[in-house]
Amino acid sequence: MEKRDSLWDIFQKKNLSRRSFLKACVAITGIMGLSPTMIPQVVDAAENRPLPPVLWLHGHECTGCDEAFLRSQTPLASDVLLNMISLEEMEVIGAAAGEQLEHHAAEIMKKYTGQYLLLIEGAVPVAEDGIYCMVGGRPFSESLKEAAKGAAAVVNVGSCAAWGGIQAAKPNPTQSVAVSKVISGKPIVNIPGCPPIPEVITGVIMHYVVFGQIPPLDSKNRPKQFFGNRIHDTCYRRAFFDSGMFVEKFDDIGSKAGWCLYKVGCRGPEAYNSCGNLRWWNGLSYPIQSGAPCVACAADDFWDNDPFFQRLPNIPVPNTIATADKVGMVAAGAVTAGVVAHGIASAIQHKKHQQKEHKDD
Repeated sequence: MEKRDSLWDIFQKKNLSRRSFLKACVAITGIMGLSPTMIPQVVDAAENRPLPPVLWLHGHECTGCDEAFLRSQTPLASDVLLNMISLEEMEVIGAAAGEQLEHHAAEIMKKYTGQYLLLIEGAVPVAEDGIYCMVGGRPFSESLKEAAKGAAAVVNVGSCAAWGGIQAAKPNPTQSVAVSKVISGKPIVNIPGCPPIPEVITGVIMHYVVFGQIPPLDSKNRPKQFFGNRIHDTCYRRAFFDSGMFVEKFDDIGSKAGWCLYKVGCRGPEAYNSCGNLRWWNGLSYPIQSGAPCVACAADDFWDNDPFFQRLPNIPVPNTIATADKVGMVAAGAVTAGVVAHGIASAIQHKKHQQKEHKDD
């Protein structure tokens, strides 16, 4: 990779029109959750900023995050890989393998020190000097530290890299930890999820491609545009929650009618993610829509929630803490109050009507 092309250079080499390029920039702006007023800045960056080299390393994981990334629809993973970044190492889809790939990665680290984006998938086992995850004959923890040293930024893809994931679940015999427990002094982005939403992965990558910097983060280093809302706040079943209409068992009438899943263990009230907005498979569905309660797979301890479908003790709502029972009682009380208020208003109107008739007489 001698000359690093910009996105506009790629479009020109493929004889794609300026109109197509501008449409792509508009789409990218939307994907990243940016205001339409940012389109000129996106266009300028896409014209002039060289596409970054990317290394994608694998630690203690199941490859599910790779599989999620490859199913991104907006943008397509193929467009990201072939047109928007220069992917230099990734064992799962790399053309090269073994020593050849390891040698190439070492050359990229040396040549582009301080310029490449490092994506990590999987936890880091540190027990017994890291022997529980060996890559290329070396403990993964060593390879990770070497790659992170020259990275411009580190992106943790999935709950395993972000928090430790299933490998760190009790009793954690390999002492697996999050990447941030091993790496420090670098900008770190966490994209939790088991696996993460495909478009969230590509959206974060695109933000770095366009602006050359990581997106705005929250207190847990998660991108704000994708983890700024609770599942509970974007759930289409929220109206049933507010009305006190809950699924009590997975085969009851409420379940068949699509009522709120809170009482059967849904952790939407404490889960931050974009499932309710972006959904999966190009917006087709997500767990709650298919009838399964949210297990908060982007939370840092979700594997230790035992059992998964145990009801949360309370629900954080503005200015108070409410249980599902209280919500139902409030909803019922509101209905009763509404009926009483309607009855009082009707009586007043009826009395006024009678008084008017009496005056007319």
